Parts: sequence; structure tokens; C-alpha cells
Amino acid sequence: MTKQKPIAEGLFTWPAAQPALLGSRCNDCGIVSFPAAQSCMACSGQDVTVEELPRRGTLWTWTVQRFMPKAPYHSDETEQTFQPYGVGYVELPGGVRVEGRLTENDPAKLRIGMAMDVVFEPYRHEANGDEVIGFFFRPAA
Repeated sequence: MTKQKPIAEGLFTWPAAQPALLGSRCNDCGIVSFPAAQSCMACSGQDVTVEELPRRGTLWTWTVQRFMPKAPYHSDETEQTFQPYGVGYVELPGGVRVEGRLTENDPAKLRIGMAMDVVFEPYRHEANGDEVIGFFFRPAA
């Protein structure tokens, strides 16, 4: 039986009807960070709250990865099957910028400032057939 599991625990809600990235908000200075942390990266405060981040943001910058990443990168791809993919920073409401893989890799279809939605899709399969779910950013419809 195939099971789905997140690429990393605590990175996003999973399983969930409406999955969302998880960040931490500092209750002292208000800064939000991703991934969620136990202390604030800005003021070192220890009073943080984990919260779901917005599911739509704005493409802040991007590039296309045209070569297979080196270890410890691990996907279903091989040197023979590797396909270039987009990578970018998406700024979510509240000011946090999240780096992630994009579902689009055509430079003609990407522009700084465009709306992007976070989506959760299979990233790779494990030897036992389980699907590892990752997060990606897709141009908003």
C-alpha cells in the first residue's frame, strides 16, 4: 500500500485538506520566519508561535536550475532523466520570503511580481513505493 509522507516533518501540514507551509512568528518583535524555528532569527526571542503561512505570494526572484544538483539532493531523477526546473523566492504576505522549487521552468512564463500559489505534490518515491511529498510554487491561475 502506497503511503504519502512529507519531505520533512514540521515543514508543512500533512496530511491536511488544505495543506500549508508552517512558519514561526516572534511574539516579541513580530518577525515571521520559514521554516518554523524555536527562536527568532531577528531578535533571538524565545517566545514564538508556529502558524500556517498564506498559500499565495509574489515571485520575488527566480532562476532555472539546468544541471543535476550534487548530493545530498535525492529525487527520482537520474543524470539521464533530469529536466531543468525553476527555483525562486516567493514573498508571502507578512514579508517572509520562502525559497522553493517552481512548477514552471520556461523563462517566458515567469516574471518577478507575478502571483504564485504553494502546491504540495509528490517529489520522489522511496524503495517501498511510498510517495514523498514536497512543496512547490505554481503560477496562480
